[in-house]
Amino acid sequence: MKILIIGFLALFSWSALSTHFYVCKIKGFCHEQVKAVSNTVNPGIAITEDTLNKPSVVEQKPIPESMLIYYAFDKSEFNSGSISDKYLDESNKYLDQNPQAKLSITGHTDAIGSEEYNQALGFRRAKNVQSYFESKGVPASRIIVQSKGEKEPADSNKTKKGRSINRRTVITINR
Repeated sequence: MKILIIGFLALFSWSALSTHFYVCKIKGFCHEQVKAVSNTVNPGIAITEDTLNKPSVVEQKPIPESMLIYYAFDKSEFNSGSISDKYLDESNKYLDQNPQAKLSITGHTDAIGSEEYNQALGFRRAKNVQSYFESKGVPASRIIVQSKGEKEPADSNKTKKGRSINRRTVITINR
């Protein structure tokens, strides 16, 4: 066993010395002076600020607040405007930065009419809003559409004002 160890050490030493001799003495690569060549700097493309200590993290956009769209009695048409366009821009920026996030669109109705009809009406409202977002470039795979019908009122269905508040679509972003 001693002979193997001594033989290995001798082989290792010989190969290290012969490599050093070849590289440094024969080829002359050791202790070689390195000359740096510098061209003139074009001030138009020179770096003028400290990029080493500057954070390279993209600023995270905040999650946009929920958006509510209200409807007339027994209507499901959605007409876009400046508020919906602004929400679209904000939500698109957030969705671009967060690939796991999804847009949730939930349709609601008041309590007038049958439960089945109101469920379908809430779904039509949500689908119309979904069509708007898809037409503006949001992929269908990033949108969740659902209807709560009359099951989750935001206000009392006993007053005209309360029913008008219940006829809505809620748009939120789920992380």
